[in-house]
Amino acid sequence: MNLPTRPAPEAFREPAADNYPLGGFTWRHPRTDLERPVVIINAATSVRCRHYSRFADYLFANGFDVITYDYRGIGESRSGSLRGFKASWSDWGVLDFEAILVRAQREFPGQPIDVVGHSFGGCAAGLGASGAVIRRIVTVGAQFAYWRDYQASGRWRMLAKWHVVMPLVTALCGYFPGKRLGWLEDTPAGVVRDWSTPTPRYETRPSGRTLGSLPFSRVKAQMLAISITDDPFGTVAAIERLLGYFNSSERTHLRIAPEDIGEKQVGHFAFFRSEYQDRLWPIALTWLQNGQLTEDTLGISPNLRFNTPPRS
Repeated sequence: MNLPTRPAPEAFREPAADNYPLGGFTWRHPRTDLERPVVIINAATSVRCRHYSRFADYLFANGFDVITYDYRGIGESRSGSLRGFKASWSDWGVLDFEAILVRAQREFPGQPIDVVGHSFGGCAAGLGASGAVIRRIVTVGAQFAYWRDYQASGRWRMLAKWHVVMPLVTALCGYFPGKRLGWLEDTPAGVVRDWSTPTPRYETRPSGRTLGSLPFSRVKAQMLAISITDDPFGTVAAIERLLGYFNSSERTHLRIAPEDIGEKQVGHFAFFRSEYQDRLWPIALTWLQNGQLTEDTLGISPNLRFNTPPRS
């Protein structure tokens, strides 16, 4: 598919509930249409929202309005040094994602609201107080980094990198200088603490303990969780650990092998690269359009799909 001339997304600033200014971009069709959904794209941990711009173009070209944004301390939502900067995973969901949900309702009144969440972005989709307004969700490799869920072949190396070296460097610097090291963007210390704490439940992560009851069950969306078999973070155990929190949603987990789309590897980050717009992006598009999967869209074996009904 050849995308049309890229629209000029509108830059915006949106205050979170604590007045922290968030930055992002909006792809907006010129005419209001109450049937047209607006899609919020939640980024992975310390990945800038610009990484998802071509995917936003694709959704826009297929009839959606789109919002991308950065969490506090990242990209468009960073101002100054991160040394001593206060931010956590729960801040990114409870404050930042919630602010964008509120913005979507205000800027696109009456339109359906969908969410695409990459990695931690899928977890953030369940942390907003207004989660009940979400119609459909697509997550890609979404989990919250419990080390025992990492792919067995690289588990000890990943444990050393993300749960030993990263927190040690963060303790020395007051933040994680990821950009200098070539490990994602610079990352606030509170986010590093949440990521590296070796507990299997979100509510026992440092910022999770401050939340009391978690808001995931407010989400009643049709939910598609996409995982890739060579994603070392997105194993079946990791994906289903997060899906278990969305117990009011109808959940479908679609597991794809790179060979299913004629590739040798895809991994954790490649899904949103434009080279996959004809092979992987239509899966997400079809779900956002119809809330279901079709075999002609997937081109893969149906035994890679299963449904999990909401719990009563």
